[in-house]
Amino acid sequence: MAPIPTPPAQPDDTPQSYVGLDAETAERQARARGWSTVRALAPGTFITMEFVGGRINFEVDASTVTRCWVG
Repeated sequence: MAPIPTPPAQPDDTPQSYVGLDAETAERQARARGWSTVRALAPGTFITMEFVGGRINFEVDASTVTRCWVG
């Protein structure tokens, strides 16, 4: 049986620190802090709930981040 791979470590970051930032600034900051995937979504967007390591998600309303979560 093959060993289970160890997922890469997530960046040491606080998702709530992005709330209130404009989307462009938040994306630049997230990439600079090591997030490999940055996803901006409109409120109410339907998404799948699979966890993807290295991804940070922003809910963006009127160009402002209103919610943020990882995976």
